[in-house]
Amino acid sequence: MKLRPIAGIVLRQIYLLRGSPVRLFPMITWVAIDIVLWGFITRYLNSVSGSGMNFVPTLLGAVLMWDFGTRIMQGVSTAFLEDVWSRNFLNLFSSPLLISEYVIGLVITSVLTSSLGLVVMLFLATAVFGLHFLAMGAALVVFLLVLFVFGVTLGIAGSAIVLRLGPASEWLLWPLPAVLAPFAAVFYPLATLPHWMQAIARCLPPSYVFEGMRAVLAGRPAPIGLLAPGAALAGGELVIAAYVYCRVYRHAVRTGLLARYSAESSG
Repeated sequence: MKLRPIAGIVLRQIYLLRGSPVRLFPMITWVAIDIVLWGFITRYLNSVSGSGMNFVPTLLGAVLMWDFGTRIMQGVSTAFLEDVWSRNFLNLFSSPLLISEYVIGLVITSVLTSSLGLVVMLFLATAVFGLHFLAMGAALVVFLLVLFVFGVTLGIAGSAIVLRLGPASEWLLWPLPAVLAPFAAVFYPLATLPHWMQAIARCLPPSYVFEGMRAVLAGRPAPIGLLAPGAALAGGELVIAAYVYCRVYRHAVRTGLLARYSAESSG
């Protein structure tokens, strides 16, 4: 594996953004809308609730962290789909580019694009709604790392779906975060879910993150018993997603399915 091909994948995405600045618009707009909408919802809940509970860190913090993981996933998958939409995927792999170099390039691209959205979210949540995000301390680093790895896993898995089923299957990719959100216990404790949903939730690293976040915000120590399994699960699922992606890619090359990306549009 070489650094130069990885840099080439990243540089291509930078050129796309530079050539079409309007691509930056959705990276900022949707996260800003989410934070503003949920920020005012939390203010309203604080004003009508008699429990004395502050909903800003529990709800707005959860929105921010879930959006972070979602943007990471979309960063990886969108960079992949850019090559599908432009029918450039086959051209890339006519070169000596390794699949591992390509995937790493997508991940780095996702980090760069998602960082912009994260800065916007943090600014709005802190400056406008008074969210003290850093109050979670060192546990915050682990929370974000687990969500980052999970977002990368979803992005790779979604890209594998498109690679296997064809460009039109991208519509299976976009709903993934919304489908998983009820199981991830983003806004409520895991115990709220019925048992069959809890069983699924325990297979999702974000459920450990949000349970841990609520524990920290309640004044309890960082729950190592939750963080360790969540981190291990995230790492294991990333390895599985990368393995599946490589298998799908080899199948596409062996059967000639890869040629569809130069003969078929995503529409």
